[in-house]
Amino acid sequence: MTLSVILPACNEGAYIDACLAALLASDGPAVAQVVVAANGCTDDTVARARGHDGAFAARGWALTVLDLPALGKPGALNAGDAAAVYPLRAYLDADVQVSPPLMAQIAAALAVPGARYVSGTPVVTARSWVSRAYARFWVRLPFVAQGVPGFGLFAVNAAGRARWDAFPAIISDDTYVRIQFAPDERVKLPAPYHWPLVEGFARLVRVRRRQDQGVVELTALAPDLMANEGKDSPSRGWLLRRLVADPPAFAVYTAVKLAVRLGGRDQSGWVRGR
Repeated sequence: MTLSVILPACNEGAYIDACLAALLASDGPAVAQVVVAANGCTDDTVARARGHDGAFAARGWALTVLDLPALGKPGALNAGDAAAVYPLRAYLDADVQVSPPLMAQIAAALAVPGARYVSGTPVVTARSWVSRAYARFWVRLPFVAQGVPGFGLFAVNAAGRARWDAFPAIISDDTYVRIQFAPDERVKLPAPYHWPLVEGFARLVRVRRRQDQGVVELTALAPDLMANEGKDSPSRGWLLRRLVADPPAFAVYTAVKLAVRLGGRDQSGWVRGR
């Protein structure tokens, strides 16, 4: 079984080379097509992506680079889906780097008769002290540590992709797809992928605010499906243990949440926060 990888990108010239190089280093023949859906880019994302044509051809993989107008991320995902030719679909953010075994594990996990949603084990990276502290707390949240959040990378088989039509114009595409699947239809694979957290307190607040808005939007749009989310709030005991284990991480995470509650609504579109 082989994958079409759909890679939406908006001004990701600083990241796209590493993302595509990591895909090219994947084990086995699991990937057969990569579609870069460049969405309203004003930097060199398109040129950089096309610069990998020779390397993809050498592996026998198809690389399609779509130079699109500004469609928003859902529009870019839909354009990528329209260009994809294989029934197994992986949706990958342009700043993510997959490990060599991951794509083969994804293809194998999707080769089942029923609907399946899979992702790898995320490794969250950050440079600034505030983002590193936030990440230390966030990755230990039960939903992240024990669930299959799929941020930055998720994949579905044909039966899974049939669960929804086009991507709607919503904030949180990854949550929208995840809630199409019951928790027992979601699989976290052992192979890792690296996902960079946004840097700095203000950017963390901005992105977290948009995430919360995305949840509110989906709760109104698909309340029945949100029952699949399975994201319970941490218990007081768990929070107390994290406070004792890592006070700086607890303080940063709490400060971000408080700033989100006190702040206003973010009206912007495709939020990268970089």
